[in-house]
Amino acid sequence: MTDLKNKTAVVTGGARDIGRAISLRLAAEGVKVCINYCHNEAAAQETLELIRRAGGEAMLFKADVTKAAEVKAMMAAAAERFGGKIDILVNNAGGIMGRKTIQEQDEAWYEALMDLNFKSCWLCTKEVLEYMDRGAIVNISSQAARDGGGPGSSIYACGKAAMLCHTRAMAKELGPRGIRVNAVCPGMINTYFHDTFTAPESRQALHRSAPLRREGEASEVADLVCYLISKNSSYLTGNGIDINGGCLFS
Repeated sequence: MTDLKNKTAVVTGGARDIGRAISLRLAAEGVKVCINYCHNEAAAQETLELIRRAGGEAMLFKADVTKAAEVKAMMAAAAERFGGKIDILVNNAGGIMGRKTIQEQDEAWYEALMDLNFKSCWLCTKEVLEYMDRGAIVNISSQAARDGGGPGSSIYACGKAAMLCHTRAMAKELGPRGIRVNAVCPGMINTYFHDTFTAPESRQALHRSAPLRREGEASEVADLVCYLISKNSSYLTGNGIDINGGCLFS
């Protein structure tokens, strides 16, 4: 793919795991990348250094993407650094935070998870439009949006499902402006997320039962994202594309 050279992108949660893989992949295609992070500055700096060593161009921006003022500042800074425009937005920030049954959940838990997994997507999409004239948005949803998630992850799953609905709504609203909006729904991907929140026996069971007999890699998700923002997918919008090794068909 060569049509991405000198495009500009904001990748939320771009410091590690899937976000890092996406940031690296886009930079390798010649995209100028704003890598968003919130807490893990060391990981963000490492990602930036990896891109620079490979000859790419990137910047870091610390922002809590559940806060409107911080999102607005991030988009303005990225546009200023990269020539006044943003061509690509990848809404990757999100997380499960922990596992709680509905009886263990409270309003603060609900609000934190929905803010992280859906409000962030809504805010970033809203604010990037000031700087996007034609372009592509990719939302990183989850297999949990399809099947309700694993035990104790109901609100996380609902937040990711909201991202899918927003993808379709924005595809309709923004299509006339030449902006395509798609989502990807990763299943079990070999990341810190599953190292932290998924029991080893559950991962081993997937290795035995998945049609491809393995977990996915973050780089494989990044390859799909790269395709969805390139001219090779120019007639795709409003889609939620599964990437789960055949564990779930939708």
